[in-house]
Amino acid sequence: GRTRAVPGEGPLDARIMLIGEGPGFQEDQQGRPFVGPAGELLNRLLGLAGLSREQVFITNIVKCRPPNNREPLPEEVAQCRDFLNGQIALVNPKVICTLGRPAMHTLVDPTASITREHGKPRKVDGILYVPLYHPAAALHRQDLRPQLEADMLKLKAILEQALGQA
Repeated sequence: GRTRAVPGEGPLDARIMLIGEGPGFQEDQQGRPFVGPAGELLNRLLGLAGLSREQVFITNIVKCRPPNNREPLPEEVAQCRDFLNGQIALVNPKVICTLGRPAMHTLVDPTASITREHGKPRKVDGILYVPLYHPAAALHRQDLRPQLEADMLKLKAILEQALGQA
């Protein structure tokens, strides 16, 4: 039922990759990731980490909008996993920020709690993963926004250490 597939966008030599859950309504309409209200917030949050959207590769664990904007089913994630693995291999980022619980469960630890793990870097297969709350969650739950902003400030320090950049 999707309008467009949303494979992702950004420089293929990006050192930082952001991986969310799946396209929302605006993303499905435009064929681009994170272009709705959550994308606007993400752009501002990237600034807190000393980054711009043009410096990062942004994608999702699934490339098509699930019906009624629901969380992707395990079989949908499995269908897109080879494509996602290919993107990660092609971009070869040094740091991957997972945005939200589904991305964290898919890429970092299927049993981890986003409430406990957000903002804590973890190395997996030579890549530093930093689980973060999804920007859409911070739009729906204003109490998460200060934590997400604090995590983005922490991310700036993590990136400086991991990449040797400001």
